Amino acid sequence: MMVDMNDSDVDDEVPRSGKVLVLPPAPDSIELRHLRAFVAVAEELNFGRAATRLYLSQPALSRQIRGLERLVGCDLLRRTTHRVELTLAGEALLDRARRLLSDLDDAVFVTRSVGGDLERRLAAVWEPINDLTAAEPDLQALRDAGEQLHGQFEPAPGITVRPVIAGGVPSLLLSPRPAEKPTVLMLHGGGFVMGSAFGYRHLASAVAAETDTGVIVPDFRLAPEHPFPAALEDALRTYVWMLDSGVAPERIVLLGDSAGGGLVMSLLASVRGQDLPMPAGSVLFCPGVDLNFADMELPDEPQPAVSIAQLRSFAAAYLGATSPDDPVVNALRADLTGYPPLLIQAGTGDVLGRDAHRLAEHARGHGVDVQFELYPVTTHDFQVFWSFLPEAADAIASAAAFIHRLYRPATPATGAPHGRS
Repeated sequence: MMVDMNDSDVDDEVPRSGKVLVLPPAPDSIELRHLRAFVAVAEELNFGRAATRLYLSQPALSRQIRGLERLVGCDLLRRTTHRVELTLAGEALLDRARRLLSDLDDAVFVTRSVGGDLERRLAAVWEPINDLTAAEPDLQALRDAGEQLHGQFEPAPGITVRPVIAGGVPSLLLSPRPAEKPTVLMLHGGGFVMGSAFGYRHLASAVAAETDTGVIVPDFRLAPEHPFPAALEDALRTYVWMLDSGVAPERIVLLGDSAGGGLVMSLLASVRGQDLPMPAGSVLFCPGVDLNFADMELPDEPQPAVSIAQLRSFAAAYLGATSPDDPVVNALRADLTGYPPLLIQAGTGDVLGRDAHRLAEHARGHGVDVQFELYPVTTHDFQVFWSFLPEAADAIASAAAFIHRLYRPATPATGAPHGRS
């Protein structure tokens, strides 16, 4: 619309011919989901990948794009049978939409952090376990509480879950496509005495969705009923089963959270000790590797108030007659020379954060390619809360990017990728 500046409203020094162009505002009916859908498709130039990224069906994604185009009054994408391209209008919108969404996400994150919403939610999730540990419960009560904690979270949509027997080990295979072979071997946390493949299927599904590959989670045997080396034997059987199933070792990545991270390091030691081919690399979420729990202090942040005595009792149940300084169970005592690339993630308030730092330094000292990431979170094993904690979602996305780089290593012409230190 054009607005005239008439003589009665302006000073004589202002040119009478001056005019102001007032642009119409964006339609109120444009929603954030429309912009997020457009940005995802524009970045992927593929509706299938964009739908997976947003946990949507392709028809739903297409409806959102068509709705946005109707609202802005022009075509943003050119679609053919084999390709998707941006129109000039789409190119003009993309950078602005990215900035808008980024600014909005930052604003919401800061608001939630200041308001304490995320901390309250984390505290509420941990509360049943806090109450139990304060009363020194029996192990079965703790196991039940752990399963209930994980049971609050749904698996990522679009991921199939099916049981398999991997080398004699009951397991769950999660994948974006039913016939997909697993390339990620995930070992769950729980202090070697708690946790299950079923309970951890939500975290495994998030990894499967982000990496677009199959993830197998073995239900390895737990202590004290089955002390060391039972869990390690089950992990090794699963790894050998993957190899025997035709998965190339350079396509296998090991992943573990908390105690599962320590079990990943034990598995690497066993793989090398038995002259088996090494995997492409490993990802550790808040790993626990030193079962001495020496010089350890529990922070005051909202996380389970498991006492140091309880943690040591879990370790004793797992180790049996094995020393906590055995290099197979304690990677800080092991020679890691020749190990494949390693991604280690920890939180600033992580009760086992010191283990993560020490392992990164120890591995680098043996020439291992280590990518270490520290996130500003106040709870151990924060990746479990990927469905509502922004840092957890970012951590899983970073792990997926690391895994993809292992699958597609950089050529000398492009240079090696750089990670955070």
